[in-house]
Amino acid sequence: MAKKDQTGVLRKVLLRVRPHWPGLIASLLLALLHVAMTLYIPILVGNAIDCILDAGRVDFDTMAVYLRGVLLCAVIAAASQWVMNEINNRITYRVTRDIRDEAFCHIQVLPLRYLDRQSQGDLVSRVIADVDTFADGLLMGFTQLFTGVMTILGTLLFMVRISWQIALVVILITPLSLVVANFIARSTHSMFQEQSVTRGEQTALIDETIGQMKLVRAFGHEGEALEAFDEINGRLQSCSLKAIFFSSLTNPATRFVNSLVYAGVGLTGALMAISGGITVGNLTSFLNYANQYTKPFNEISGVITELQNALACAGRVFELIEKPARSPEPERLQMPEKVEGAVEIRDLSFSYVPEKPLIGDFNLSVKPGMRIAIVGPTGCGKTTFINLLMRFYDPDGGEILLDGVNTRNMDRGQLRRCVGMVLQDTWLKAGTIRENITMGKPDATDEEVIAAAKQAHAHGFIKRLPNGYDTVIGESDGQLSQGQKQLLCIARVMLCLPPMLFLDEATSSIDTRTEIRIQKAFDTMMRGRTSFIVAHRLSTIREADLILVMREGRIVEQGTHEELLARNGFYSELYRSQFAH
Repeated sequence: MAKKDQTGVLRKVLLRVRPHWPGLIASLLLALLHVAMTLYIPILVGNAIDCILDAGRVDFDTMAVYLRGVLLCAVIAAASQWVMNEINNRITYRVTRDIRDEAFCHIQVLPLRYLDRQSQGDLVSRVIADVDTFADGLLMGFTQLFTGVMTILGTLLFMVRISWQIALVVILITPLSLVVANFIARSTHSMFQEQSVTRGEQTALIDETIGQMKLVRAFGHEGEALEAFDEINGRLQSCSLKAIFFSSLTNPATRFVNSLVYAGVGLTGALMAISGGITVGNLTSFLNYANQYTKPFNEISGVITELQNALACAGRVFELIEKPARSPEPERLQMPEKVEGAVEIRDLSFSYVPEKPLIGDFNLSVKPGMRIAIVGPTGCGKTTFINLLMRFYDPDGGEILLDGVNTRNMDRGQLRRCVGMVLQDTWLKAGTIRENITMGKPDATDEEVIAAAKQAHAHGFIKRLPNGYDTVIGESDGQLSQGQKQLLCIARVMLCLPPMLFLDEATSSIDTRTEIRIQKAFDTMMRGRTSFIVAHRLSTIREADLILVMREGRIVEQGTHEELLARNGFYSELYRSQFAH
């Protein structure tokens, strides 16, 4: 990450910390109190030592006063540090919570065009692992950076007060520590950035492999999967070792410089004490200050290294957050007074990749209540057409009208609430059977849920589950077959009964006997509702009012089943290919 980009990321972090300024001020004041108490202890210890006047001559009363002061300062320093850490923890995890919320909310409004091209594992890594790493760096910055800087400034003031000559020795040698720490920090940032990116690749591969483990094993792909994992794991090991090795040089390098400072203070102070320039107690205090002065440089160098890693991870999260969202809703939204289901498509064109047009010159007029079947070879644009109707994508050209209103001028949420959709790919959330069925109608009664499940022929197998409708399931739940999951998705739509239906190979995972029953249920459900049916099995669409035959993104034929067979065209060819003996 370039220095300019790094500064930009830091600015974005500070903007998100700014709302917590009362806590920051309290943390700074407590840090100041902690440092003041910590730095006052060496003064009291030095004064206590000076109470030893000579052999057998010790002022115990005065020494006791100083020692009680040491105890009081230690208690105040410990209490202030504890409260400061509590405040810093709250600020850090509230900031990271807000960033995670912001990232997850932004994912909800990102264009599907972007999400289709993005690795799911990498997105998960950004929202989870990268934010965690950022939190660790930010927490270390709060807890150690403030106190470190104040300790350095405080010890300098106390040392100058005791002896400016010895303080000058410290000030002259110290910049070496800063130069070393800065050089190492700049070298390690790019390594931590590479580590973060590689970790995202690894998460993506793990997510992909585990999610498709049946296919991996079915095709004997375990070896290739392991090789791919080993390659990424090797790269992660390499860049992690480099990052950690170079960052770990910071501590010993700065400790070496700090030892030089301590030796310089000890030698100069001893000579001055011999000549009577300072007392033995003052020299003891000075040595304590020299040790406390150099210690924060070790901590700050470690903080800088962690911050490099944190900023690299934060940069990936902000990159996600700043991806352009889908096209905004129009200022003046329009919606039909009552959705009847009349659909008109004029000169529609669309492509996923600009240089590869998919749908072009697409025109269609559908009256309310019609059943429209869409057929054609794989990749001809059937599912894409449904995605355009649902506004999962916006067309590149032309317009789609619902009851005379352009869908671009409608609120996406309202449009989708008018449509019931059953896809070939099922999706169930982690939750109970009831929660999955009531996704589109959370306030549905138990009677309504059971009636919808019976219509979808799902009630029987649901009752056989351990807890019936209260059985907890998930997308990858092994206790349900693919067909049973599809029946739950169908029940979900039957519960809502919206004015329009989109069925994309809705019965593809269901056995023939159940399919016949479901088709009857669909017939009842589609009565009076505009329905679009994407089908590969042409036997399921004979009763459609209109069949659209698509080829290479265009409607090449349209008509009823009998009309299309009589034409002896492309539809007839498709039909014969399925029923040839």
